[in-house]
Amino acid sequence: MNQIILNDRDAGILTANDRDLDLAGRGERSASSVIINVINVLRHRKWIILSAVAVALAAGLVVTLLMTREYSAKSVVEIQRETGNFTAVRGAEENKTSTVDQEFYQTQYGLLRAQTLAELVGRNLGLQDDPAFFKTFGVRDAADWFEGRRLKPGAPSREARLRMVGAILLENVSVQPQRLSRLIDIVVTTPDPLLSQRIANTWVSSFIEMTLNRRYGATAYARRFLEQRLAQLRDRIDESERRLVSYAGAEQIINLPSGAGENGATTERALVIDDLASANAELSRAVADRLRVEAQLRNASSAADLASQTVGNLRQRREELAAEYARLMVQFEPSYPPAAAIQRQVQSLDRAIAAEKARISGSVKDSYDAAVDREQRLRARVTQLKSGVLDERRRSIQYNIYQRDVDTNRQLYDGLLQRFKEIGIAGGVGVNNISQVDAADLPLKPSSPRLSINLAIALLAGLVVGIGLAFALEQIDQGITDPSDVEADLKVPLLGTVPRVSDEDRINSLLDPKSALAEAYISLQTALAFSTAAGLPRTIAITSSRPAEGKTTTSTALAYSFARSGRRTVLVDADMRSPSIHHRLNIANDVGLSSYLTGSAAMDEIIVAVGQNNLVAIPAGHHPPSAPELLGSDRFGAFLRELLTRFDHVVLDAPPVMGLADAPLIGSQVDGLVFVIESEATQKGLARVALERLRTANVPILGAVLTKFDARRARFDYGYSYGYGYGADEAASGRSAPSKTA
Repeated sequence: MNQIILNDRDAGILTANDRDLDLAGRGERSASSVIINVINVLRHRKWIILSAVAVALAAGLVVTLLMTREYSAKSVVEIQRETGNFTAVRGAEENKTSTVDQEFYQTQYGLLRAQTLAELVGRNLGLQDDPAFFKTFGVRDAADWFEGRRLKPGAPSREARLRMVGAILLENVSVQPQRLSRLIDIVVTTPDPLLSQRIANTWVSSFIEMTLNRRYGATAYARRFLEQRLAQLRDRIDESERRLVSYAGAEQIINLPSGAGENGATTERALVIDDLASANAELSRAVADRLRVEAQLRNASSAADLASQTVGNLRQRREELAAEYARLMVQFEPSYPPAAAIQRQVQSLDRAIAAEKARISGSVKDSYDAAVDREQRLRARVTQLKSGVLDERRRSIQYNIYQRDVDTNRQLYDGLLQRFKEIGIAGGVGVNNISQVDAADLPLKPSSPRLSINLAIALLAGLVVGIGLAFALEQIDQGITDPSDVEADLKVPLLGTVPRVSDEDRINSLLDPKSALAEAYISLQTALAFSTAAGLPRTIAITSSRPAEGKTTTSTALAYSFARSGRRTVLVDADMRSPSIHHRLNIANDVGLSSYLTGSAAMDEIIVAVGQNNLVAIPAGHHPPSAPELLGSDRFGAFLRELLTRFDHVVLDAPPVMGLADAPLIGSQVDGLVFVIESEATQKGLARVALERLRTANVPILGAVLTKFDARRARFDYGYSYGYGYGADEAASGRSAPSKTA
């Protein structure tokens, strides 16, 4: 089962691949068919294309000879990208752009094509007062403007003539940028070589002049603008400073400068703030002193001992006496005079030390009181200054507003003053980024007209027009000009083609089995033999969509061809409205088909011999009142059945299909019908309608025959001319063609 599934899958894949290959093959065939059809259309309409090319070449030659000779002068200019903008306060670094600035260069190209530049060139060359210039470019009224080189009254103004000169120059000047470079070609084309050279060189110099003038004009305008703004700012600074000083005087605001701020402006601080800071520092020191004295006061004795040197000396002396007294007490009594003297000295020293301590303690107390008093006074001062600072700040709000206004105006003034100086420098430098690389030379040869280019353009135009006309005619032309059109457009098989011959040679050609016409009808007979399963039809009707398409000739030729092959054949002229068989065969038309169908003549009475073995004819007879009634009657069917009993084949020359009911009536009674189409004359739409009428009547259509065919005018090379003329040259010259076996 798995194997079966795999096989089915493989088969599906193969089927899909085959389908893809088939679609691809159809696409290739369709593309190749389109190419072949295009080639065939070009071959078919080659004379139209060649005629269009010839006319275009002739027109190009005539136009070239009649054109005025033009001379072109070229000047090359280089435009560098501007690298700096000196009018910017922050310098040129912020204005750097990329190497390729399309906007900048497109602007330069536009300036090179400006009307202002053209008028400047005309003014520099004096062309507005040159009558030869206007005459060169065909200004009709210019002859009435000048008398010699003097301007006549009533002539256009100088400005009007300059505008005209500018317009003329712009029509004859082209700006051509060189690819991937900064070079630009200024090409001037005029009928005068010297004028072309002068205009080309002047165009570049005038462009440089105009650029410098524009730059200087821009800086001049900027300077004037900045001067006005600086004057206005000076007035505003004066006014704001006066307002600031008046307010400070009125509010008693005294500030001291404290240095420069971040933006360079001078900052100030109030004087009361400095006083508060000083008083606060003094208060801090007073508090420290008071605390120190207070600590001394708490430990007065130790403080006195430590603070007084006298007490120290007295204590040292007492210790020395006490030591001496103790030494004496070891040996003597307290009453010992030296010991008593020492004892008195010690007591005296004790009294001196106590007095000194009392004095030091009093001094510390006084210092403490003084420190406390100083601290209280400084604290009161600080409190007073704090109130003054708060009041100062309230009064300084408006002062600071005025101060900021002054600073802002001063900053604006300084910035504009700096820019004014820079603009002055930039305007005086005169930097130019435009230079002339090559000056225009005097052209020695005309640049136009160029015969080779004009002829090439004419050839191309002729080919385009010719090919377009060929395809247009191919679409308009609905005539059937090619055998392939029969099956493709009419959906009927092509039984054969009949070459075009003159009317004088038609009968002789039909009687000559070796003629191209006879060969064509023999080929038609062969095709008819394979058109049905039973072989060659016994009753065959020949018709066409309209008269004069060759149906009578085809009927006659088939009858001759059948007779020559040994078949008993009768040719019936079934076109009772416009009979023509009796003219072709040179027989009488007194009685015929109409006579038999009306019952006025028997079969034997209407059959006429034509001098050809196995061939007889039945003419149409007199014109009946109603041919469709006769053809639709049972007697017409009996007529055909009786002919089949006497002859092998019956060939009927039927009337045309369009506008008549005869052909469908005849076609419904025969074994097969052959539809005749005249090459290049029968319209496809008409033939389709005729065939549709026959199909509606259930007429068995065997196929179509293309008559009066010219192989040289066919889109496809089928070799008809070769086939119809094969061996003719050898036969005419008496030489036999070599035999070939298939």
